[in-house]
Amino acid sequence: MSFRQEPPYTHGASAQTAIVLVNLGTPDAPTTRAVRRYLKQFLSDPRVVEIPRAIWWCILHAIILPFRSSKSAEKYASIWTEQGSPLKINTERQALMLQKMMHERGHRVQVVYAMRYGRPGMSQVLDALKAQGCERILILPAYPQYSGTTTASIFDAVFSHYAKVRNIPELRLIKHYHDHDGYIQALARSVQAYWEENGQPDKLVMSFHGVPKRTLVLGDPYHCECYKTARLLAAALGLSESDYLVTFQSRFGKAEWLQPYTAPSLQELARQGVARVDVMCPGFTSDCLETLEEIAMEAKAEFLHAGGKEFHFIACLNEAPAWGHGMVEIVEQHLVGWPTMASAAWREEEQQQAQLSREQALQHGASS
Repeated sequence: MSFRQEPPYTHGASAQTAIVLVNLGTPDAPTTRAVRRYLKQFLSDPRVVEIPRAIWWCILHAIILPFRSSKSAEKYASIWTEQGSPLKINTERQALMLQKMMHERGHRVQVVYAMRYGRPGMSQVLDALKAQGCERILILPAYPQYSGTTTASIFDAVFSHYAKVRNIPELRLIKHYHDHDGYIQALARSVQAYWEENGQPDKLVMSFHGVPKRTLVLGDPYHCECYKTARLLAAALGLSESDYLVTFQSRFGKAEWLQPYTAPSLQELARQGVARVDVMCPGFTSDCLETLEEIAMEAKAEFLHAGGKEFHFIACLNEAPAWGHGMVEIVEQHLVGWPTMASAAWREEEQQQAQLSREQALQHGASS
């Protein structure tokens, strides 16, 4: 077996610690070609589609990629920004926020982000950390609820990369944080802030990404973790069972997926006379195609067409400070035992650099 090329070992070198925030991924551009490349990588993952490889290969290359890529590209184009993909922008900002907050708490760690599919890829990021002397790496998935289709796929990518690495760093992987208080409180503050400005709805709909029902039967805990998140969030908001509804979106193919499905549920609520619904997606920590297009656009149109009066979409956590603090709490629990706390001299140097940056920014503003 051939190993990956890596820097020579240096005796006595100071070992560094890194946190890798890993999200699903995104195409490089809202074009058919870029989306096709992204979908090919995503839908070729056996964790995502558990159909016999030969059968699925034919379906993927003969039907899915030729016909779905252009339609998906149009959807991506509807949410694309001047800075690029919302998911990539939000994930990058979350990593920067976590880095800043960890430094403020005295942790000498590096925080970077990677994508399971697309760029920056897992191997690219892990290679870069290796070159920088990172000997302790904590993997933080952007998925609060564990599923074999998501979190496990991230772990696969990590293990696959290090299967060809000679000098493997210490590794820690965060499986889930669906019931972590920092995560629940960040969600609650997000909803409360929205309601303070816009009033409360007749029904709060919590829409989670769907997975095939067979995954639940085969032992995947995702379904139960989604419902636990919903229960804890409802309790934090002081809601009764009749005040909210849990649904599952993004169904793909003809097989039965976790129910109730989001779109039909919203249509039924409208037919029942529910005038206003607020929809949030607790399973997504960053806004993306599934939240900005599927929910804020498509689901809204379906609800209003069915007779609903008001549809409100509550944004994902993105770079909310409360979520930054939540991430800090989560990673600190998993960093226990690793020497991440900076020395007094390092902290003083960091503060001096920050002060210098502020002064330079003020001078630049004054000169301009």
